[in-house]
This record gives sequence, structure tokens and C-alpha cells, in this order.
Amino acid sequence: MIRMLSRLAAAAALLILAAAPQPAAAQDRGVVVFAAASLQTALNAIGAEWRKETGKQVTFSYAASSALARQIEQGAPADLFASADLEWMNWMQQRNLIKVETRSTLLANSLVLIAAPDVQSSLTIAPNFPLAAAIGDSRLATGDPRAVPVGRYAQAALTHLGVWNDVQPKVAGADNVRAALALVARGEARYGIVYATDARTEPRVKVVGTFPAGSHPPVEYPFALTASARHADAAAFLAYLRSPAATRIFEAEGFTVRR
Repeated sequence: MIRMLSRLAAAAALLILAAAPQPAAAQDRGVVVFAAASLQTALNAIGAEWRKETGKQVTFSYAASSALARQIEQGAPADLFASADLEWMNWMQQRNLIKVETRSTLLANSLVLIAAPDVQSSLTIAPNFPLAAAIGDSRLATGDPRAVPVGRYAQAALTHLGVWNDVQPKVAGADNVRAALALVARGEARYGIVYATDARTEPRVKVVGTFPAGSHPPVEYPFALTASARHADAAAFLAYLRSPAATRIFEAEGFTVRR
């Protein structure tokens, strides 16, 4: 009798466990997208539209393209990778970490010089312009030029304009473009170099000027499914990023959509 009661108790416990809500980690997170930090505002809005239209989930992880690429290399589960430059997507492709046939360059952006609203600036972006003197004893915030795309673009532009050597000691290299933007917004750096789309998201900064397109490599955003993509909706979400709804959001945020 005791054995029978024990078996009945164990069976009842199993039924209770089966009926209990599963922890969030076990639930379907939907398509997992690793995307450059500068895409955050636009992709969050697109993800909301996707959920509204399809009822399906999408999960985003934002950081510098360099950090995300290395996380994927180390086995982080991602279905889709969106880079803020071609170099990190090329890096992924060389290591067979993406499905090459799904790769396409979807967006373009501009590179701008920003300052806090209270900074009185008369700078004009031109060869040998006095940026280092304008920064003074403060800092120039941008991405880490060693790896973060916006920092690489910034270094290329300032080198082309002949001012990099003077400015380099004053550079505060942030982990990603949104972190650089925040340094200027909080007044911790007098100037910053970010993307035009990011500057639009922060009312506590102003755009001083736009770097000439020929002063740096084009700011382009390639997208691709990862080689380890497993979610059944991954290809459908990648296709949705070219839909009229997604295009409207990208353009409203200031991106140029590649046709």
C-alpha cells in the first residue's frame, strides 16, 4: 500500500510539473537578430510591426558589429546578423559564419560631427580644420577605432582631412556608437562622431556638420542569415526587412534604403 501511495504521489507531482508554466528561457524567443547598435531604434519599430502583422516574436541583441561577430564565432545563438560595415560581414563570411546566398547590403548612412547644445561651435568640416583646438581639454567621442565601425569611419575621415594625428590623443573610443552618443549628451565629451541616424535620436546633441562622402568608406549595412540559423521564420523576417512597412521605418529614421 505504501509503495502504491508513493507511486501515485510521484505521478501527481509529474502532472503538476507538466501543467506548470514553463520558464521564460524555455519559451520561443522567435527570430534572434544580432544587430549594430545604430539600428536599434529602427529595428525595434520594425519588430513591433512584424509582431502586429504576424503575431510572431523577434528578439534583438544590439552592440558594436565587432562584438556581435565575435560572439557569434564563439557560439552565441543568432539567426540573423546586421553589421554597420562591410568589413565585419566579410570577417564573418571568411569564417563560414553566414549563409552567403542570403547576404545583401540593405542600408546606407552618413557620418556626422556632433556637439552638446551648449557648445558654441563655428567649425566647418574641411581639410585641416581646427578640431583638436576646438576639443581643447575635453574629448572626442566615437567608437573604438581599433574595431568599432563608427570609429573606423571616423579615423578614415579625419585622416583624409589631415587632422587625425592632432585629434587622436583626445579620442574617447566607446564600445559602440550609442555609447559615444551618450558621452556627448551627458557633457563628458565636447564633440563626437556618430551616424546621422543616431544624432536624430538624442535631443541633447546637435549636428555641427556632415563629413564628405569621399572622406571615408561608404557607411553601409549588410544583412545575412547566420550559418547556424535554425528558426523557421528567420528567412521570412530577413525578407520582411525589405517590405514597404520596414522601408518606411528605415527612411523615417534617416537611413537610405538600397533598392
